[in-house]
Amino acid sequence: MVSAKIIESNISTVDSFTKLTEKELCWCTVTLDDVFKRGKRLEASVFGIEGKRAREVLKQCKWPIITITGEDGFADAFHRPRFKRIWVEKSDLPIFQPSQVGEIKPRPSGYLSSLTNTDIELLRVSPGQILLTCSGTLGNCCYVSKTLADKIFSHDLIRITCKDENDAGFVYAFIRTKIGNALIRTNEYGAVISHIEPEHLKSVLIPNPPKTLKRRIHNLIFKSYVLRDESNDLLDQAEIMLYDAFNLPPIEKFTPHYFDKNSRLRNYTTHLSDLAGRLDASYHITLINDILCQFGKEAKEITTIGNQKISKKVILPGRFARVYVEEDEGTIFIGGKQIYELDPSNKKYLSFLHHGERIKKELTLDKNMLMITCSGTIGKVVLVPEHWKGWTANQHIIRVEPASSDIAGYLYVFLNTDYGRELINRFIYGAVVDEIDDRHVSQVPIPLLKDPEIQAEINQLALEANNKRTEAYNIEQEAIRIINEEVIYATSWEDS
Repeated sequence: MVSAKIIESNISTVDSFTKLTEKELCWCTVTLDDVFKRGKRLEASVFGIEGKRAREVLKQCKWPIITITGEDGFADAFHRPRFKRIWVEKSDLPIFQPSQVGEIKPRPSGYLSSLTNTDIELLRVSPGQILLTCSGTLGNCCYVSKTLADKIFSHDLIRITCKDENDAGFVYAFIRTKIGNALIRTNEYGAVISHIEPEHLKSVLIPNPPKTLKRRIHNLIFKSYVLRDESNDLLDQAEIMLYDAFNLPPIEKFTPHYFDKNSRLRNYTTHLSDLAGRLDASYHITLINDILCQFGKEAKEITTIGNQKISKKVILPGRFARVYVEEDEGTIFIGGKQIYELDPSNKKYLSFLHHGERIKKELTLDKNMLMITCSGTIGKVVLVPEHWKGWTANQHIIRVEPASSDIAGYLYVFLNTDYGRELINRFIYGAVVDEIDDRHVSQVPIPLLKDPEIQAEINQLALEANNKRTEAYNIEQEAIRIINEEVIYATSWEDS
C-alpha cells in the first residue's frame, strides 16, 4: 500500500475532535487508495484532520452509516445554473442571497426583472427543503418553513429534498453538528473561493438510526421553525399596527422635491440654519423632512433615542486587538454580519482573561438591549433575545440600553421599519466605508403614539416575538444534543 503525506494548515493535532490549536502544521497519512476514491484530488482539505476524525467517530457509531444523497441516501440535491440577472428597483420577484439562509426574517437583497433569462420558478424553494451554502462560506444551512417557502434564491445554493419528508429535520440537525459540518467542508475546492457541489453530498456519511429517533429529532426542528414563523408573524402584526397608528403610506410613496426638476442629478435646497455642520448632501435629503412632517401630524411627541425616557445609555465600544481562545475558555463573540441569525454561525470566543474589563463595561449583551450596526452595512437592528444574554459583540455594533422593557419592543419595531432605517441612515458619513457613531444614534428621532395602549401592545408583541425566538433556539439545541448523544456518539459497546 502506497501512502502520501498531506500537509494541511497551521493547526496542530490533538486527541479531541474539537481541540485544535494554532501551533504546528497539521498533517496526516493518506493511502493512495483514498486519493483515487476521492476523485484523485490532492487538496489537503479533502483529507483534513477534522474530516478524518469525523469519519472515525462515525465508524464507532452503532447505527448503520449511509450518505446524505445518492441511490441509498436520504435525499436528492441540486443547484441551478448561473444566469445573468436583470435588476430593477422594485418588482414582484424579490430575490435572496445564500448568505441569508441563517437569518430569521431575511429581507430581499434586490428585485429581478421578469425579462431575466432563466426559469425563475425553478429558483423558488419549497417547504421542507434544506438549503445549504456551497460557495464562499460553506455548510451554513436552514430548513424551509413558512417564512422562506416559495421565495426566490440565487443559483449558488444547494437545495436538498429528502425522499421522506420526515427525515428533513434529522438531516438538517446532523449538518448543524460539528461532525456533520466538518464532513461537508471536507469536500470543498477552489483556490480563492471555496465551493462544494451537490454530487459531493453522495460521499458525506450520515448515521441512519431507527425511524422513531429520526422522527423525534425532525419534530423538534419542525417545531423550532414554527416558532420562528410565529415570531415573524407577531413582528409583522406589530409593524402593521405602527403604520396604521401613524397613518404611514409605503415609504416609496414620498416623492423627492427637486430644486431643478429638469436636471438628471438629484438636487435640493436647505436652510443655512439646518446644516448642523454637515455639508454632505445625503444628510439633507427631502425625504427626512417629509417623514418628520408626517410624524408631527400623528405623534403625541417626537423625542430622540438619547432621551432618558427612551434609553439609559448608548454604547459604542472602542477598537481593540482581539485575543481569541477555544470554545470552553472564553465568551461567545459575534459581529454585525451575524446578528440576524438565531444561532449565529462562525462564532468566535473572546478571552475573558485579556478583555475582562472591556467585556464587562462595553461588549456584553443583555436581554432586550438593541444592537444597531454602525460600520459597513448601517442600520441593521436587533432586539437581543434572552439566549444571547452574556454574549459579546464587536465594536461595529452600537448598543442601546432601553429605559425599560416597556419601551424596548416598541423602539425595536420602529427602528426596524423602512422609516426607522431612513432616520438612522441619514447620519451616515465616510468616503469609503460608511460609518455612524453613538452621538448620531442618540439623535435619531423617535415618535411616540397618542394612544399609549396601542404603543404598549406593539411593545408586547415584539417582546413576545423575541421570547419565541429564544424558545426556538432552545428546541433546536435540544435536537442537536440528541443527535450528538443518541446518534453520532452512540456506540454499540454502550449497550453491553
